[in-house]
Amino acid sequence: MEEQSAVCRIAISPMRGEPNDQSEIVSQLLFGDAVTILEKTEKWWRIQTAYDDYQGWVDFRQLTPISSIDQNHHFLAPPAVNNTLIAADGSKLYLAASSYLPGYADGYCFAGAEKFKVDFEPLVVNAQLPRAALKDLAYFYQNAPYMWGGRTLFGIDCSGFVQAVYKMAGIKLRRDASQQVEMGTTVDFLSEAQLGDLAFFDNAEGRITHVGLLLGSNEIIHSSGKVRVDPIDDQGIFNRELQKYSHQLRIIKRII
Repeated sequence: MEEQSAVCRIAISPMRGEPNDQSEIVSQLLFGDAVTILEKTEKWWRIQTAYDDYQGWVDFRQLTPISSIDQNHHFLAPPAVNNTLIAADGSKLYLAASSYLPGYADGYCFAGAEKFKVDFEPLVVNAQLPRAALKDLAYFYQNAPYMWGGRTLFGIDCSGFVQAVYKMAGIKLRRDASQQVEMGTTVDFLSEAQLGDLAFFDNAEGRITHVGLLLGSNEIIHSSGKVRVDPIDDQGIFNRELQKYSHQLRIIKRII
C-alpha cells in the first residue's frame, strides 16, 4: 500500500491493540500527533506515530489525512487545564498538556485543512531548559490517576508521564519504559543521581516494568496508582501510604 499520512483532529484518541472498541488501549494520540497509515479497514486504521514510532489501531474518524508529516513542531499546549482551541464553527476543543499545535502562526494552528484559533499562550519547545524546569513540569501531573496507555492529566501511565515531561522540555523519549531504558547513559550510583534522571524498575523476571523521574538522590515522582512523590533508596521505591517497597530499582539513566 502506498504510504499515507494523517493527523489527530480531536483532543485525545485511544490507540488500541486490535481494531475494535473493546480492545486494550495501548496508548493515546493527542491533538496534532502525526501518523503514518499502515493498514485500513472499514472503521479502523493501523497507524505508526511520527513522534515515537508506536503502533496501534485508531478509529479513522478521529484522524484527518495530510499530504506529508512535518515533525518540526515547536509549539505545544502548556502544562495547564484551560488549553482551548476554537474551531471554524465556533465549537471548542480542550487540549491536553504537551499536545502539538501544527502550523502554529498568528494565533492559529491546523489539523490538515481544519483551522483552529489558539485561545492560550503556547509553550515554545526549548531543549536548553534548566533541570529545575523538569520538576515544575512533572509536578503539573501530581495526583493524576494512573491509567494504562494514558498520556494526559486525567489518566497517565508511568512511561507516558516521563515522556510528556521530557517532551515539554524539548527532549524526545520513546513510549514504553522497556524502550526508554535503552536511551541515555548509566548513572552508576543512586547517590550520584541528579534532578531529571530516570530510574527504572524490574519485576521478578528481570523485565523493566516501571520508570520514574528522580527529584534527586532520595525522592522520585512517578505514576503508580496516581502520580506521586515517594522516597527512593538503593533497594527501590518506598510507598509511604502502604509502608512497604513497591518497586525494585534496576538502573538509572541520564538523558540530559
